[in-house]
Amino acid sequence: MFQLFQLRCFVAVATELHFGKAAERLNMTQPPLTRQIQLLEEEIGTRLLERNRRGARLTAAGRVFLAEAEFLIRRSEAAAVAARRAAEGSSGTLVLGFVPAASYYWLPNIVKRVRRDYPGLELVLQELSSDDQLDALEGRRIDLGVIRRRVPRPHLHLQRILREPMILAMPDSHPLAANAEVELGALHEQAFVMYAPTTGRYFHEMLMDMFHTTGVTPQFVQYVPQDHTILSLVSAGLGLALVPRSAAQLQFPSVVFKPIELPAFVSSELYAAYRTDNEEPVTQRILELVSQSDLN
Repeated sequence: MFQLFQLRCFVAVATELHFGKAAERLNMTQPPLTRQIQLLEEEIGTRLLERNRRGARLTAAGRVFLAEAEFLIRRSEAAAVAARRAAEGSSGTLVLGFVPAASYYWLPNIVKRVRRDYPGLELVLQELSSDDQLDALEGRRIDLGVIRRRVPRPHLHLQRILREPMILAMPDSHPLAANAEVELGALHEQAFVMYAPTTGRYFHEMLMDMFHTTGVTPQFVQYVPQDHTILSLVSAGLGLALVPRSAAQLQFPSVVFKPIELPAFVSSELYAAYRTDNEEPVTQRILELVSQSDLN
């Protein structure tokens, strides 16, 4: 099989139509160039060039082969560039899992940044619960997860990428809506829409610990798993709720948000989860990106 160098030699001669000028262009002497053309023609089984007094001319076979040779050279150069980009982590495919709450603010900004900084990188997005993402990481079905805090599993690493305060959501007709800021004690015996103990376990356990330690006892009127459902019930006037600050971007009608002073351990956090044996450059590149403070 002919070599890429032989193709470059042929294209140089076919372009210059002169062996001497082609040899100068390739920074080599003419005899080795002539030999490379002979070897190429022997491999193909036909003449590609004919010499004449003025230099050389392409045969019919040579004209056809020239287009194919130029294409192969371009493809080989593109393959080399693609390999370098993959090694740098600036191209390839990454399967990213995420919890629904990440889509309010964090995820759109990450996707925007990846498209801007790494146009050769393809993100495959999968919305999954935190536990499902950990299972998918163990099964190598996703490369990187964005989850709520969980007990670490063997061979998986968690890295905090976002911490934001909880805010108070309430119907705009509620008496507390007139306050610029609400104290935690004001939630005592108020109708309250709460995260479910199973599907909303992260926030349910954290808020229940807070209510227990502070002695504040709201009247739980409904348990639901996700922020958007909670806010829809608040919008319907069922009660108050504590949600991550980014959930305010959901903009349900008749819902207002107020800052509230809460214990230090009460906040909304997101973690990047990945396998400790994942050394793929593209994963490392995205980990660097999601760790940047201006995205958090």
